[in-house]
Amino acid sequence: MTRPLDFRSRLSDVLPDQGAQLVEFAVSLPLLVVFVVGIFDFSSAFTLRLRLANLARDAARTAAADPASDLQNTTPASVMDAFYLIDNYLQANNINDCGVSSTPTPSGLPLTWTFAANGNGCPSAGLTITVNRGYYFPVTGAAVPAVDCHGQSPGGATAVIATCVSIQYPYPWRFGKAASLLGRNASLPTQISTVAVALNEN
Repeated sequence: MTRPLDFRSRLSDVLPDQGAQLVEFAVSLPLLVVFVVGIFDFSSAFTLRLRLANLARDAARTAAADPASDLQNTTPASVMDAFYLIDNYLQANNINDCGVSSTPTPSGLPLTWTFAANGNGCPSAGLTITVNRGYYFPVTGAAVPAVDCHGQSPGGATAVIATCVSIQYPYPWRFGKAASLLGRNASLPTQISTVAVALNEN
């Protein structure tokens, strides 16, 4: 006849396994949180960047299709067409437009207008929309346009005149806080930037 195990022997068999599982869970939980937040945050940022890239391209095409006869005005209609297309899209898709005003701020570049704002609870980086109706670049060997839409030097070659639209949108990353659980500091850009160029049609 076998004697039943007493309570202490049962407890000694169970507790080490449960303790090991608890330690494994405590070690793996921060890593799991970082992975989940990272996947969510980077996919959201990537999706937003694609939407802004399409928006900048549409705005550049809209402004480039307008006549250039109004460029001597303080704020040309073609520039306002691009601005309203961007602002209306942001509002229609429930994306914070940072309270951007339809009055552009002065720009140091010729034929360039900039709309900037950081209200409506936007992060401090704020929203910046730049429209350059006199963007020029060489026929061959042109570089990727800069975020300020500054024209490129033709370098003696024939220059192509186009419209450049850039959108710099603030993105509040959550990944940095999650990475701090692992003792890491993640420095991520404060804005998602996109630039599009369309050849002037008129």
